[in-house]
Amino acid sequence: MQPLASSDSGAEKLHPSHENIAAVPMRIKTANSPHDRHSQSKSMILSDNLKAIEPISRHRRNHSQHNLTLPEFISPLEQTVIKEGCLLKAKIADGGKKLRKNWATSWLVLTGRKIEFYKESKQPAVANLKPGYKPEWMDLCGAHIEWTTEKSSKKNVFQITTISGNEVLLQSDIDIVILEWFHAIKNAIERLPKDKSNMSRNKIARSSSSELLNSFETDSKEPKAENRRSLIFRLNYSISDTTDRNRVKSRLKKFITRRPSLRTLQEKGIIKDQIFGSHLHKVCEREGSTVPQFVKMCINVVEKRGLDVDGIYRVSGNLATIQKLRFFVNQEEKLNLDDSQWEDIHVVTGALKMFFRELPEPLFPYCFFEQFVEAIKIQDNNNKVKCIKDLVQKLPRPNYDTMKILFEHLQKIAAKENLNLMTPQSLGIVFGPTLLRPEKETGSMAVYMVYQNQLVELMLSKCSTIFSSEKD
Repeated sequence: MQPLASSDSGAEKLHPSHENIAAVPMRIKTANSPHDRHSQSKSMILSDNLKAIEPISRHRRNHSQHNLTLPEFISPLEQTVIKEGCLLKAKIADGGKKLRKNWATSWLVLTGRKIEFYKESKQPAVANLKPGYKPEWMDLCGAHIEWTTEKSSKKNVFQITTISGNEVLLQSDIDIVILEWFHAIKNAIERLPKDKSNMSRNKIARSSSSELLNSFETDSKEPKAENRRSLIFRLNYSISDTTDRNRVKSRLKKFITRRPSLRTLQEKGIIKDQIFGSHLHKVCEREGSTVPQFVKMCINVVEKRGLDVDGIYRVSGNLATIQKLRFFVNQEEKLNLDDSQWEDIHVVTGALKMFFRELPEPLFPYCFFEQFVEAIKIQDNNNKVKCIKDLVQKLPRPNYDTMKILFEHLQKIAAKENLNLMTPQSLGIVFGPTLLRPEKETGSMAVYMVYQNQLVELMLSKCSTIFSSEKD
């Protein structure tokens, strides 16, 4: 029995050619081998049935195949599989360059240092992997993890951003699954060093041969031409380089100081005076009239083909088309409201309401707001009409003339309420807050809204009296 014991002890020794490399020790089956194999595989992560070998053992075998010497001080925590499972994955940036978002099911293996992504939708078997297969992976050292709702319409999405500019979205419809992954990855990141210099010194010690090559290529790679033109990418790429950062700041400062003024751009015709959003008197001064041309055009078109339309001024038009019409007017394009693209009369009425709504000072000037509110509170109807008429006569000429044309037009709308179902009360609800509003919003806005509606309704019913040139 003695020779047999000697033979067993010799079988446990490493082969001489492997003594200087950190390869997996060779084992020879003996009578005691089941116990020995169990003791030697304690550092390997096994599944519940202790049969499937995890990808971590495959990476250790790769080290021996490439004859890469591993330092003895590798942290066991960084080699240990912490978590694995299926998630939806989408890579949206590679080295700072944005990528098209494509969701795909991926098998994730999280260790203390990195995440590996396998294309298989279930746990990949070692025997089925092709020779030389290298999974996609991302280094968690210095990475940032956060929940996001802006990058995807899916629920339960979080993003991981690495220091090299890679961005990955991970998602699962099961709340508890995605929550466990988020905290597992976050804890792994927090355990790793945050100092970039320490990460660079330990990179060789903590990478396999394939990772080592990829990391050197990433670190030495210069930004592409299209990325170099992006200011945001330049700032992120040179964030650790004080000289580059100062150079970017200097260029920004020069650009801002040399930027032409608004007046210069207007004089050169690059920026033109707007119709929408300008003061009423300025629009009238530029056009040499007391009523904006756009208001006249809209009123003429509505009276020509919109008086009988159900819900005129109450029904909203297509907002995109209204904005397109607004752009035409602001750019002083040759506007023809009879064109087929403006055939929807609700687009024309929507643009007209937007014009009055975007006036910096409403058609009823701010300084007259309280006076009109007090006038509408008068109990006696005759005194009420007389007071409102006196206030209207005091308005600036552009305000008075524009108001007169608008209310005469709305009176024609109300006259056909049996067809368009727009009564003076309905028109008051639509135009009250648009034409009359306080300069500063207060807590009594709901009360003011009642007075705004009542004022427009009364002025429609007494339009001929209020805008009459005769004095009472």
